[in-house]
Amino acid sequence: MEIYQDIEINKTIENSLKRSINYSEYRKLVEELVVQKSTTGNDKTEDLAEYTKLNARRMKRWDKTLKISKESQELVAQNQKEMTWLVLTESWCGDAAHVIPVINKVADLNDNIDLRLIMRDEHEDLMNAYLTNGSKSIPKLIAIDKKTGNVISTFGPRPSEATKLVEEYKLEHGSLTPEFKQDLQVWYNKDKGQTTISDLEKLLKD
Repeated sequence: MEIYQDIEINKTIENSLKRSINYSEYRKLVEELVVQKSTTGNDKTEDLAEYTKLNARRMKRWDKTLKISKESQELVAQNQKEMTWLVLTESWCGDAAHVIPVINKVADLNDNIDLRLIMRDEHEDLMNAYLTNGSKSIPKLIAIDKKTGNVISTFGPRPSEATKLVEEYKLEHGSLTPEFKQDLQVWYNKDKGQTTISDLEKLLKD
């Protein structure tokens, strides 16, 4: 089910794809930024540079340890639609560091899926078209039909179970505390990417 067929959106996506990079290039970029003690995005603060350094370690770990069940592999392999998964991200984003390696592993299971990544702050028009509750939350995956150029579905910024935890906490406390953010990192480590895999399976069924 295509959720967007707007000509301007399609043009914005097309322009963004021209500047996109693959996962290997993204990982290389992040590693280079670690050496430079820098970060992607408009704000080049020391804190964000430290988050980039931390996220490089997280992605490296997930690249090595993520497991996808045989059942999930078969489900992903059944997808016949040629699509591009265009992901808005930044190197300092903690959620992205946990989620994007999973997206990459799933995309690798099917030659019909082409994963491309772009930086949020460099593509404000596209980000503004896919806000989450009015926020420029990332990572944001936009699934695009290669034949029509239209958007099929979206995913992000967090896997469904993590989203539920965040929404419940905000409802009770108003905002996310540093303590909750730490608890969320623990959740990602315990979940081992499985909720993201499940969410992506549902996206492929749309």
